[in-house]
Amino acid sequence: MFYGEHEHTIDKKGRIIIPSKFRDFLKEYDIKRCYITRGLDRCLFLFTEDEWKAQESKFKSISFTKSEARKFNRLYFSGAVQVECDAQGRILLPKYLKDFAEIKRDIMIIGVSNRIEIWGKEKWHEYYESSKGSFEEIAEKLMAQEE
Repeated sequence: MFYGEHEHTIDKKGRIIIPSKFRDFLKEYDIKRCYITRGLDRCLFLFTEDEWKAQESKFKSISFTKSEARKFNRLYFSGAVQVECDAQGRILLPKYLKDFAEIKRDIMIIGVSNRIEIWGKEKWHEYYESSKGSFEEIAEKLMAQEE
């Protein structure tokens, strides 16, 4: 699983370095391929291959006769790209994904349990600052739904 916040930069070729703790997890479970796609809140989602297949299965079950489902699936899946880390632990971010997430040079790589999120550094800090005040309120609402 993936946890923590890691600050990195994109190199001149558009590559990012996957944090060593995340690479260690991938190696431990012999995970070679991952998928990156458009995420929510203007970030990118990176999934392991198994988690990607679970996502795919989940979204395939949504009726394609619903226009919102079609729209979401088109944007989500058309943006997906399969990636593998090179020997230095780098992956290439396609320009269209960097543009979507408004990523320039400085990035934040966030571990969110079953996925990795890739954010433009400024965008992450804006999101964090606007969300941190409601953390307890959100937790209470979500926990109440579980009961």
